[in-house]
Amino acid sequence: MDSGILSRVLDDIREYEGDYVIDRFDVGHDAMDTSHATITVSADDDEALQRLLMRLQTRGVNMVDPGEASISVADMDGVFPDGFYSTTNLATKVRLGGKWFDVENPEMDCGLVVEGERVYTLPMSDVRIGMNVVCGASGIRVIVPLPDKSSESFGFMESDVSSEKPQAVLVRQVADGMREAKASGKKVLWVGGPGVVHTGAAPAMVALVNAGFVDVLFAGNALATHDIESSLYGTSLGVDLAQGRGVEHGHEHHIRAINTIRKEGSIQAAVENGVLTGGIMHALVTRGGEFVLVGSVRDDGPLPDVYTDVIEGQRAMRAKLTDVGFCLMVATMLHSVATGNILPASIPLVCVDINPATVTKLADRGSSQARGIVTDVGLFLEQLAVELVPGYRRR
Repeated sequence: MDSGILSRVLDDIREYEGDYVIDRFDVGHDAMDTSHATITVSADDDEALQRLLMRLQTRGVNMVDPGEASISVADMDGVFPDGFYSTTNLATKVRLGGKWFDVENPEMDCGLVVEGERVYTLPMSDVRIGMNVVCGASGIRVIVPLPDKSSESFGFMESDVSSEKPQAVLVRQVADGMREAKASGKKVLWVGGPGVVHTGAAPAMVALVNAGFVDVLFAGNALATHDIESSLYGTSLGVDLAQGRGVEHGHEHHIRAINTIRKEGSIQAAVENGVLTGGIMHALVTRGGEFVLVGSVRDDGPLPDVYTDVIEGQRAMRAKLTDVGFCLMVATMLHSVATGNILPASIPLVCVDINPATVTKLADRGSSQARGIVTDVGLFLEQLAVELVPGYRRR
């Protein structure tokens, strides 16, 4: 009841021009109790009903009797059959031949492909002729992660976005989530924007990389470029990070930094050849961290490591999600939303940004597990380094 899920489900039904009757409604007596509702849903025709049922499953609602999944064969590359099941990022099961199969790599806005006894999500661009694709909502069940309402749990904020909570407490709980992921053998995924460098927080992130709390980094051309610019010239976008003021010819520094790395052939080669000797990218290379840089139409250069084909970039990002147990997003809207779109709902996700719109967009786009902290990224990362890195001192 506290989540308001029932009202959203009923709104969805009416938005999709369906109708409903609440057959049974059992309300939990205490805050820790689960409520339960059984609803009969109807629509004008089967196509409309199937679309409505798929929509309701994004809320974690399942059919009482799901029946068997329906399979159609793709007859075009890059095109799903009509009526394909549009996936959620929730853990999903598919019933085939009377047996339930777990869906591999849950991801929203994909299709479900059946291959022998495997069922897995697949983005539209990767569909090939002859693939068996699940169509309609029959034979599918989603599982919503159960919230842990204990005071020590990762679900540390009652609201999805926090701007007026004690930051030291929030940072400590984020740090605890990262420690728990590492202790369970999982990876910590970071999604970063150039604000990490602009705010002077790169040294704090370097310390976190060296302490083993940055296993994978997703970013664009900008973060890597300005980090390298900072290492080579001491500036970010031409601004002296020590003095906080522009320097002569500083506007050229970022493009000269890109040119330097392109001359070496890659970021790793620049590190190995002694050209790049500090910064976040240097730390990732020397510590064996992984990174995926995916560019955009506005990029200068770009750096040689940047994926300029966004579909290839998406594939590279998906390939790095294995064993990720925690995700922290800092100072980037586009890469945060992109990453949220491919993450399973089971992975704890925190987004930190000075702009409240950034941290609310994730939940608006289906990443229901996202929690947001509205604050200055530089101060946040400094505090996080103090919490996680023994002996680290704020500059």
